[in-house]
Amino acid sequence: MPEYVLGTDEQERIRLGLQHRLWSACAHQAWERAGLRPEWRVLDVGCGPGWASLDMAQIVGPAGSVFGVDESDRYVQWFNQAMSAAGLPWASAVPGDVHQIALAAAGEAPFDMGYVRWVLCFVQDPGTVVAQVAELLKPGGRLVIQDYFNYECMSLAPRREAFSRGIQAVAQSWRDRGGNPDVMGGMPALLRKAGLRIIHREVIQRFAHPHEQMWTWPTVFWKTFMPRLEEAGYLTAQQHQAFDQAWADATNDPDSFIHLPTVYELIAEKP
Repeated sequence: MPEYVLGTDEQERIRLGLQHRLWSACAHQAWERAGLRPEWRVLDVGCGPGWASLDMAQIVGPAGSVFGVDESDRYVQWFNQAMSAAGLPWASAVPGDVHQIALAAAGEAPFDMGYVRWVLCFVQDPGTVVAQVAELLKPGGRLVIQDYFNYECMSLAPRREAFSRGIQAVAQSWRDRGGNPDVMGGMPALLRKAGLRIIHREVIQRFAHPHEQMWTWPTVFWKTFMPRLEEAGYLTAQQHQAFDQAWADATNDPDSFIHLPTVYELIAEKP
């Protein structure tokens, strides 16, 4: 199995933690809409090191459970260590390909809720993942998805050509690995095919000014991912340098802001 496109080192673990904190309010709102409560059994699809699972485990409590599946052995190890240290033994994770999640999670099913955030945009066959998660849900169970559509709408204001070129390179690198930065565009059809009924739709559009907390979300991403793009040939050294300069200029411009990639939220129910 190829390495996760964004890496699985300590730097990326910390970045994911920051990302979850900055987006945690949106996650909690989605869980509340889905009805998440004590005693529920939750499947965290592509759980990573467990930042979201840690929150969900505290909500479901010891009478419930959170079960994570992730392709990274390192993330699974971090997940289980974090849950043990936090005194949440009802949360655990196993390594596995989300394309085969029905096999990895069969012993824990059925689930009251499945949660998948910023995972389906990276997988080669999101329909297979959705169909298998649907099989693992109990009747009345909910699937909560938060992911991208129109990712390349991300832009600086005022616009900077070097920055826009970098965003196009990010999206192309995901596509070349079998992902889809517009995955949510096809999600309603995939949910319907899996026998699920959409009960909630939401568009989350955020922007940030340089002095705001959310500005750090893309900042840390550029530091970890742009060097990978240069190494893989999606950007030349000069283009990478121009991108960094455009971001630095925007960061020092009090009148600048960034239009962040649009996140779509869908909640579907199993009849």
